[in-house]
Amino acid sequence: MIALSDVRTSRWAALTALVTTSVLLTACGSGGGDSGSGAGQPKSGGTLTFAVGSDAGCVDPQQVGSNESIYSVRQVVDSLTDQDPKTGKIVPWLAKSWDVSSDATTFTFHLRSDVTFSDGSKLTAQVVKDNFDAVPKLGALGTLAQGYLSGVKSTAVVDPLTVKVTFKQPNAQFLQATSTHSLGIESSASVKKTPQQKCSEGVIGSGPFVLKQYVQNQSITLAKRIGYDWGSSLWSKKGEAYLDKLVFKVVPEAGVRAGSLQSGQVDAISSVGKANEAALKGGQVTLLRRANPGVVFGLGINNSRPLLKDVKVRQAVLAAVDRKQIADTVFPTGTQPATSILAHTTPDYTDLSSDLAFDAAKAKALLDAAGWKAGSDGIRARDGKKLNLTISWFPNAATNQPALELVQQQLKTVGIDVALKQGQVSQFATTLQGGDFDLVWSNVTRSDPDILRSSFSTQLANFYRVPASSLDTALSGQAATTDTAKRRQLVDEAQKLIVQNAYNVPVVELQTQLAVTKKVHDLAFDSGSRIQLHDTWIG
Repeated sequence: MIALSDVRTSRWAALTALVTTSVLLTACGSGGGDSGSGAGQPKSGGTLTFAVGSDAGCVDPQQVGSNESIYSVRQVVDSLTDQDPKTGKIVPWLAKSWDVSSDATTFTFHLRSDVTFSDGSKLTAQVVKDNFDAVPKLGALGTLAQGYLSGVKSTAVVDPLTVKVTFKQPNAQFLQATSTHSLGIESSASVKKTPQQKCSEGVIGSGPFVLKQYVQNQSITLAKRIGYDWGSSLWSKKGEAYLDKLVFKVVPEAGVRAGSLQSGQVDAISSVGKANEAALKGGQVTLLRRANPGVVFGLGINNSRPLLKDVKVRQAVLAAVDRKQIADTVFPTGTQPATSILAHTTPDYTDLSSDLAFDAAKAKALLDAAGWKAGSDGIRARDGKKLNLTISWFPNAATNQPALELVQQQLKTVGIDVALKQGQVSQFATTLQGGDFDLVWSNVTRSDPDILRSSFSTQLANFYRVPASSLDTALSGQAATTDTAKRRQLVDEAQKLIVQNAYNVPVVELQTQLAVTKKVHDLAFDSGSRIQLHDTWIG
């Protein structure tokens, strides 16, 4: 991946994925993938006003990791491919077809000939090359895109509409990566801007909407792209989007978002919390939810910390967490306790619920075996030192603090004293990179099991300081094979190694829950449980 080196680049990759996820913590409710389907004939026109809980401070899709911002910026760019949220199949978008070498090192994309960016320039193989060549220079916020292109040897223009991407080593995940917003294609003019300029000014894309105004921490306004006619093969409408305008308002308080929806000030809201579900159900509001694929919400363990190097201590923490109680008490209706390190919606997920069963007696026995004895205050100690741990967390979702307060109580019952350390959302990346944490509350959304390699391979970022082991072999092996059965076996092995060694403590699956008024129709989730608004209409 050019001079940054694969290790460093992938290190950044995992980081964004994690930044992505924590901010992802949306919710869940009732309903399905679309709203208002079958309610009359679709019609063009109108403005959709959407209230989101936060602003990532950036409007470049290649640098944004927070769902709350992805909702808007995703509409500005198209991708080479798309992924069917029901089957996981990769389908055409800007690329009408592609070829993958048998060893998964070379990916050749054949582009559509009719695509233009909103500045009038044409999509060519050179533009795709310009995008991919620039990704390593995006810096700290471009880590997800950098991870997807980690190990790239070259991006070559075969002819004006054919581009070939070659990797130094097999990289089976790359085809799915081309369906993500992180590798959304921007115009050559945008590519030439600095990452900071792209964040503050936005980018020129070929997508169904165009950025009109960005006021940081207040709003993002998009307008329909006139003449758009090259949408994803998954979309039902051909040509331009139905909606004329999209307005995303930043409204941090969940109750205020819910009230704004009920009063008709906005048409849709993100991050519907448990406390607001009852008031929103029925009437003129529809709740939509979809489980997010990828690494579930849980405690990322710094495996290099003296106390946490001991597998018995890590396993005790894993056994002491009552996942069902947390899911049922804190999270929106339908949220499932974690049954693996991956959510059940992730391709090649393995059910490890027996390994993640709540067992306080087992946790106490493990701590006894590790030499930690309960004191008069109930907190364990060894060699005169208390068993104290700190969980770092960031206020990007209303459920974070109450969930962790329950974890704190549960761990205390087995003799582990836990402090909760709140940081600023903007500090999440630097906290992981610096390694100054015991445990950190996080998740990572991606509809491909390679997210495990990004998060836990010692050959990449290794933010959790996992020791080198056979886990590396499984993770690199699944990335190197195009044999689906072999890949499934290796992903299964990796999940078991992560859970059984308690390199991470999975807690709950993230579900994205939105609420929309009954007049909003065909608002659909994509494969990553973000939204696509091309087919959405108001009526």
